[in-house]
Amino acid sequence: QVQLVESGGGLVQAGGSLRLSCGASGRTFSTKVMGWFRQAPGKQREFLSEISRSGGTTYYADSAKGRFTISRDNAKNTVYLQMNSLKPEDTAVYYCAARRTYSESVYSSTWDYWGQGTQVTVSS
Repeated sequence: QVQLVESGGGLVQAGGSLRLSCGASGRTFSTKVMGWFRQAPGKQREFLSEISRSGGTTYYADSAKGRFTISRDNAKNTVYLQMNSLKPEDTAVYYCAARRTYSESVYSSTWDYWGQGTQVTVSS
């Protein structure tokens, strides 16, 4: 079992930056592929990015390419999402997720563990 806790959300002006963190419990963090999703009000959960167990391979949705960067620190059991040049349309609840295998699948049903989310609000 893996428990995930996101932090780092908040209110930021358009053009600003935020770094989200997701801490994981247990000793199995380095065996898990990690990802980030977001969900805006009235919309489906949207895949953003995935990172392999070692951190050596990453994958991004088109909406995240060029502005968001995923990274991980296995010694700290933490995955990060650096978000730059934020736009009002980035406003959403951001979730981290974990699964066993790296697949570049964007479907939320293929992920095994989820955090409770952190709110990001971007003002214009």
